[in-house]
Amino acid sequence: MKVSFITDPEQKESISLSVMHRLPLWFSPPEDIDRKAVIHRDYPFFAVFDRNKPVAFAAVKIHNPHTADIYCIGVLEEYQRQGLGHQLVQAILEWCVKENFVFLTVKTLDESADYPPYNGTRAFYRKEGFLPLEVFPTFWDEDNPCLFLARTVK
Repeated sequence: MKVSFITDPEQKESISLSVMHRLPLWFSPPEDIDRKAVIHRDYPFFAVFDRNKPVAFAAVKIHNPHTADIYCIGVLEEYQRQGLGHQLVQAILEWCVKENFVFLTVKTLDESADYPPYNGTRAFYRKEGFLPLEVFPTFWDEDNPCLFLARTVK
C-alpha cells in the first residue's frame, strides 16, 4: 500500500467520511465528522488504499508560508501499527519540502484528559519527531485540552 495525493474535492470528502466514521474513539460526534470532511475538500490531502478501499488519510492545513499543520489524520484500527501513519507523515514531509515549509505542526488531546485511545496517538507523534510546545486547556473545550506539537520539516 502506498500514499496517494488526492486532488478531487469529492473524493477527499468521501475518504474522510468513510474512515472517520469508522473511528469513533478518535472522531465524534457524527456532525463534527461531517463538518471536517467538507473542510478537507479544500486542503492538501493524502490517502492510503487497500485495493480500492480507503484505509487511511491525512488533511493538511496551511497556516502561513512557513508552517503547515496535520489538521486531521486517521488510520482504520485494523490497519494501525502497520506503518501507514508513518508513510502518511513522510509523504506530508516530502510535500512540505517541495512547498518550502519550515515547520509541521499537529494538535491532539493532551494526556491530562486521561483518555486512553490518545496515549498511542501521542506516542506516534513523538516517534515521528514531534515535540510538545504548549497545552491550550480551552482550545477545543475544557474537557478536551489541546496539546500543540511541532517539528521541523527537514
